[in-house]
Amino acid sequence: MKILNRYIFGQFAKAFLFTSLAFIFLFILISMVEKLDKFMDKHLSLMEIARYYVLSIPSTILITSPISALLSSILVAGRLSASSELPAIRSAGVSMRQLLTPFFTGGLLICGINLVNACWIAPEAFTGMNNFEQLYVNDNATQPQKNRTLHILEPGSRIVSLQAFDGHRLNVSAVSIEDFNGSHLSMRIDADSMRYDKKNGEWIMQHASTRLFTGNNEELTVAPLKPIKLSLTPHSLEDLNLQPDEMNILRHYQYLSEKEHAGFSGLERAMVKFHSKTSLPFASLIIILIGVPLSAKKKRGGLASEISITLFIGFLFIGLQKTIAIAGYQGIMNPMLAAWLPNMLFLCIGYAIYKTAVD
Repeated sequence: MKILNRYIFGQFAKAFLFTSLAFIFLFILISMVEKLDKFMDKHLSLMEIARYYVLSIPSTILITSPISALLSSILVAGRLSASSELPAIRSAGVSMRQLLTPFFTGGLLICGINLVNACWIAPEAFTGMNNFEQLYVNDNATQPQKNRTLHILEPGSRIVSLQAFDGHRLNVSAVSIEDFNGSHLSMRIDADSMRYDKKNGEWIMQHASTRLFTGNNEELTVAPLKPIKLSLTPHSLEDLNLQPDEMNILRHYQYLSEKEHAGFSGLERAMVKFHSKTSLPFASLIIILIGVPLSAKKKRGGLASEISITLFIGFLFIGLQKTIAIAGYQGIMNPMLAAWLPNMLFLCIGYAIYKTAVD
């Protein structure tokens, strides 16, 4: 039995590597047709273009792994069935559950690799891709972005308003800090800029004007430098400009925790993205449960039939995942359920097909 498992596992691994490479090259080719003229206009070197497409590989693998796993399992099981090896194996007393063992071993390996990819590798690569596209692909990349004022709620009924943040110099421009006592404004500080002092863990406001409000009276003081303690840090400011796809799993969790604690709303999209980082890798494992029993019997059409079935089921899964995710983004569905529901539905379908094949 171990020899048979190793044989089937080897065939599945080879098929998965081949189909994954085929999908990667296909996605790169489609992207090049769309963006190559922009790369040429920017006079980019081949190394720069190659680096961009290398960075696109982790996210491409995440998207295509379920289809690759399904196609590989269908091709291997279908080839065994077409060559009469599968009937011989079944007649020797090998059950469908035992037949699934090498496929599931491969699926677990793919799932583990994709978990690491989705949680750490793909977010880092997406950041590099996003920066590259902002510089060389987007039409408005060469135009300076307009400063937008950010309003951040601090503990203790304090609101911090700021414009541009320079992550390299740890500097913020156009700062305003308002302290409230209930609904009454008790203090307001306006400064041209402020920089972060790593040593003391505080912000230093430059050219700060402080107004204290007591009853109908107002007291104004001006200082060239004014230190102030804030829970706001350069790290949290950088997170404000990050997309959910750019955060690793730990940073994403911290981001959601901080925003929920601060009372931010509209976090549904980020929450769906967070749960998708763990749900999507399991899709490759679940979808194998459909592929192997589906190809366990001979059917007309040969290879063309196998590929057609794979593409239909694979793109049905991707379409269902995108549709349900939109419901999660809009708050119609619980974010965790929106991320895991496609897997749950396909697990039920796979189990039904498995039971039919066993019977």
